[in-house]
Amino acid sequence: MAALAERGVTSLPPLGFVLGSGLGGLADEVEDAVAIPYRDIPGFPVPSVAGHSGRLVVGKLEGRRVALFQGRGHYYERGDARAMFVALETFKRLGGGVLFLTNAAGGLHTDWRPPALAAIVDHINFAGANPLIGLPTDERFVPLTEAYDRELLAALKSAARRADIDLHEGVYMWFSGPSFETPAEIRAAKILGADLVGMSTVPEVLIARYLKLRCVAASLVTNFAAGLSGGDPSHKETQEVAALGSQQFRRLLRAFIAARDEKD
Repeated sequence: MAALAERGVTSLPPLGFVLGSGLGGLADEVEDAVAIPYRDIPGFPVPSVAGHSGRLVVGKLEGRRVALFQGRGHYYERGDARAMFVALETFKRLGGGVLFLTNAAGGLHTDWRPPALAAIVDHINFAGANPLIGLPTDERFVPLTEAYDRELLAALKSAARRADIDLHEGVYMWFSGPSFETPAEIRAAKILGADLVGMSTVPEVLIARYLKLRCVAASLVTNFAAGLSGGDPSHKETQEVAALGSQQFRRLLRAFIAARDEKD
């Protein structure tokens, strides 16, 4: 892609990360970094949400080349479930193989006190939108039995143990946003088996699996979901708590990177 080649980026590393709300600080730790604003890359989203810088950062962490998507496009911004399609397709075409998705999420367990960390083991698409609708080939019939790669999940849990980080695990339910969930919706989410709720990640997993990328994902729990505490959730709270928990999250991601083989 010309916009990347002009900055000297002709290939991308096998390992990439999508950094969610308030979690973009990892990009500031990258060595030998090349940072390209999304607005300069045709087809990439231009995020309108605070906490999403909108940059592709390529460089080294823990001695390994990585690609960081600093911020994402959300379905609720423009009603486009394919907001991240071109970005992830570019990652795949230029060498990507493993995609680590991160987000800030609401927690459905009162003993997961923010800022807790949780690995995502599966998801529920409560929003109902799907970025694969309308794609022209039979490749759109993507199996999701193992949407979240078991080997990568095991590696993430192992990294957490080595770094002495408490890591919960659970099912993430995607709501479209931008409004937060009602207490009734949270009660329904619990009945359906959700442990986390949020407004992102699932469209990207669907796109990534369509592109045959392997996926692993984790949430930073920034608030108790609606009806589980006395206050109302807010994006301001999400950012503030994400800032408190981001150092721990970055430690987890760096431990994961350090343990990966160069080939993936």
